[in-house]
Amino acid sequence: MRWLKVLVGAAVLAVVAWRVGPQPFADAVHAAGPGALAAAVAITAVTTLACAWRWRVLARGLGVDVPLREAVAAYYRSQFLNATLPGGVVGDVHRAVRHGTLPVVADRGSGQVVQVAAAGAVLLLGPAPWAAVALAVVVLVALVRWPHVVATSLVSAAGHVLVFLVAARAAGTDASSSDLLPLALLVMLAAAIPLNLAGWGPREGVAAWAFAAAGLGAGQGATVAVLYGVLALVATLPGAVLLARPLLARPLLGSPPPDEGVIRG
Repeated sequence: MRWLKVLVGAAVLAVVAWRVGPQPFADAVHAAGPGALAAAVAITAVTTLACAWRWRVLARGLGVDVPLREAVAAYYRSQFLNATLPGGVVGDVHRAVRHGTLPVVADRGSGQVVQVAAAGAVLLLGPAPWAAVALAVVVLVALVRWPHVVATSLVSAAGHVLVFLVAARAAGTDASSSDLLPLALLVMLAAAIPLNLAGWGPREGVAAWAFAAAGLGAGQGATVAVLYGVLALVATLPGAVLLARPLLARPLLGSPPPDEGVIRG
């Protein structure tokens, strides 16, 4: 099943590359300027804090104590692993091994439920307002019952959308933010599908399709999605530092113990 997920993501990415060519991928790399990178790092810091807080609240409710500082560090490590290893869930497995499976499952599940509900409300606002109102009522009821979980999940979802909009502007998309918002929500929903290659695949496929349907061009959609992936990866690099820190703290192989070599009287 794990390899099936990877193969599906790789296949979707290959189809996108075949349809739009290599230029959108090259354009995405060139568009990753310092301003966009800095914005992605700052936004991701906020979303990481929000997700860590949500996980901490859920874990405490399940009888597991995760200090906020450790929760933030674990979330950064998890995001980096998810963004670099096949399947997109290795980081969550890493969290589950260290802090328990049930809190991590509750964290991932609650975040995705709120994201889907919020995205559905926004996407249905135009053609089906009553459905949007119904979804909004559901979100408000959930906010009253689980305020910390819903609020932090909304902050996290908004952060991902903001990074996507930053990628769109950096890639030269001239559509208005109101026109880009539904496209961003669709792409974020696709990115949550667990059939990807370290996050790549469905995200680029849906972006190419959605941008083409909106008259912005499939190539532009692929460029924005790839740039979003680059920005998201760079923004999770603190997780790589945290993963490497224990290795760097170990003494070099063959180094003498601290007392060795001291001449004693």
